[in-house]
Amino acid sequence: MNLFQLRAFDAVAREGSFTRAAARLFISQPAVTGHIKALEEYYQIPLLRRTARRVELTEEGARLASITRAIFGLVDEAQTMLEANRQLLTGRLEVAADGPHLVMPMIASLRARYPGITVNLRLGNAQETLAALMSEHADVAVLTEVAPRNGLHLQPLSESRICALVPAAHPWAMQSGGIRLAQLNEVIMVLREPSSITRRTFDEACAATGVKPKVLLELDSREAVTEAVAAELGVGVVSSMEVSQDPRVRAVPLLGDGLVNRHVLGCMERRRSLRLIQAFFELAPG
Repeated sequence: MNLFQLRAFDAVAREGSFTRAAARLFISQPAVTGHIKALEEYYQIPLLRRTARRVELTEEGARLASITRAIFGLVDEAQTMLEANRQLLTGRLEVAADGPHLVMPMIASLRARYPGITVNLRLGNAQETLAALMSEHADVAVLTEVAPRNGLHLQPLSESRICALVPAAHPWAMQSGGIRLAQLNEVIMVLREPSSITRRTFDEACAATGVKPKVLLELDSREAVTEAVAAELGVGVVSSMEVSQDPRVRAVPLLGDGLVNRHVLGCMERRRSLRLIQAFFELAPG
């Protein structure tokens, strides 16, 4: 079945005129006539009746017109939807992040500029966030300490520093200038699980400098670390980007090498030219 012929027939059925149908389709009137003649001859069925004043549908033509009106109505609806998405009037963006602090302002900026866009945000650890992006369950992702790899487009966002988290009454709580990493040697600590980026960065810095803290608890969330520190079970570590406003605890910068994390915005290289993904990258800080 030739869709060009059906489109020409549908235009004539809607307009009641070959001339207006040609204008509707941006083609010549002979082209419209030729498409419909070919359609009628191929299927051996009269679809249109030409009169002096207008073009009328035969009985078979009327039945076909009801079908083509539905077909091309859906086509027009699809075109309208796609065009609106291209202009960012509508659309859906799947976002993944390994923490809420960087991504939330970006989503707020996107919603303010493009209120018709729907955002679905999934939060997870670093491995889950990268996996969501690589499997294309996420369109864009905010990632921490991810190594460059083929097929992945990365844009730097910012850096954060590892801080010690201590009870508000702890002697270190007033040291706004920070404490040396070496001061944590043999100190009882409550830390995130080893797969946490913050924990991994801290462990690598300790190993490089020979610092050996005593890990009392390993916890699966930063909220749990905050509660453990507030209960004075030990000293924790937290990213400067994720410092809690909890008055029971204080974050103190750790001084030393290897205690900085780099945060990036990523997408699959082959999808970076998509308008909605481009718009999100354009709103990234820095």
